[in-house]
Amino acid sequence: MANSAEVNRMCPVAQGVGHGAAPIPEEAKWVKVKDVKDISGYTHGIGWCAPQQGACKLSLNVKDGVIEEALVETIGCSGMTHSAAMAAEILPGRTVLEALNTDLVCDAINTAMRELFLQIAYGRSQSAFSEGGLQIGAGLEDLGKGSRSMIGTMYGTKEKGPRYLEMTDGYVTELGLDENDEIIGYKYVNFGKMMDLIKDGKDPKEALESASGQYGRMADAVKTIDPRRE
Repeated sequence: MANSAEVNRMCPVAQGVGHGAAPIPEEAKWVKVKDVKDISGYTHGIGWCAPQQGACKLSLNVKDGVIEEALVETIGCSGMTHSAAMAAEILPGRTVLEALNTDLVCDAINTAMRELFLQIAYGRSQSAFSEGGLQIGAGLEDLGKGSRSMIGTMYGTKEKGPRYLEMTDGYVTELGLDENDEIIGYKYVNFGKMMDLIKDGKDPKEALESASGQYGRMADAVKTIDPRRE
């Protein structure tokens, strides 16, 4: 290693303080991270693209520095879904440092990887205090029944007011209104549950009925409307 002339002229001074890296919580242990392989944890990162047209939620399960599981969820950009498909193939098996320096095709996914790395490198993981961490498959548990992302889609205008289109429960089919035309409940279809029933051989009409539900005071509704057509 080459030194400058100024450094060569300096006399040696001992480094008295050397307590090492600050310990971070990882899977119910305190770890002084020195190498990539010292990092373990399950956590999430949220990213966005340059024009902020779309967003990505990236969830990684890291064991001894290696990504064992990846969940990529995107919204707002059609091209991002295809980039997510590539990222799901690229990420598993790489170290978190490799993933940070890998082109994940989409700005939003790259940004999510950066934000996730910051959390996991500083011990802010979801599994920081879970002994042994979370098993591989935790990402699917985040999705719930039917393995569908939890999405909320609402729309509103000053002239016509709000429309609930998609809730965690599922696809909203009807809104219940009171005498003041205020929303007091909704009916929905859980597409994940419906598709599971159809795949199990149930008649599609029966599956639709079985996967339907309602929330709120629909029984008290003075009027119901289709939020996409009325």
